[in-house]
Amino acid sequence: MKLVDLTGRRIVVAGASSGIGRETAFLLNQLGASVILIARREEKLKEIVEQMEGNANAYYSADLSELDSIEPLFKQIAEEQGRLDGMVYSAGISMSLSLQMFKPEKLMNIFTTNFFAFVECVRQACRKGRFNEGMRIVGVSSIASMQGDKAHLGYSASKAAMDAAVRCIAKEVADKGICINTVAPAMTETDMYLKYLQRYGEDSDSNKTVLSRQYLGIAKTNDIANTIAFLISPAARFITGITLPVDGGSTTS
Repeated sequence: MKLVDLTGRRIVVAGASSGIGRETAFLLNQLGASVILIARREEKLKEIVEQMEGNANAYYSADLSELDSIEPLFKQIAEEQGRLDGMVYSAGISMSLSLQMFKPEKLMNIFTTNFFAFVECVRQACRKGRFNEGMRIVGVSSIASMQGDKAHLGYSASKAAMDAAVRCIAKEVADKGICINTVAPAMTETDMYLKYLQRYGEDSDSNKTVLSRQYLGIAKTNDIANTIAFLISPAARFITGITLPVDGGSTTS
């Protein structure tokens, strides 16, 4: 008996073209789900779908930072794919700037993708006729929502906003049979981490500090995907409104 069995479930993965989103999409499919991918890069999405099992998977090329496009996108998905059993929101951007450089338009740019688009995707997925009872939603937050670091106020604040919103949304959608949570990864081997190493260097004091706190090492994308797969499954039916750190020990050090 599988603890996580997604056979017959239809799950959207937003931000599915790379990193944690891509790894999650593959894993959910391997566990039996039909996966609907959303991201900007159509060629990447097509490549992923072609490697997936089964013929019930689909992809939609969309820029979620264009907030007005989200409602028609989910309307189209509902009409073409049917009701959803789950949604993973893994789209996100980061920007490292000092306080004096963080002008309102730059802050708005981060919040648009990391927070506003997340809430709008959740709102659209939770509309009547677009979900099956027991739908589960998982947002990819970050340990940065709990820990401060200079030059990361935009990213940290947007992820903290996501976590706070989920605590409120969970109470509102519970009577619909929907559960919603976030996972908070620590440093993970993604393009974001590679850019971090390019900026600071592998032997830098900054990276050594990360590794000293994150004492299980740098996470692999499948470490995060495994956690998402559990939270998106019926096995986690009694968990809602939480932020689950997947952080290699970072919050305990």
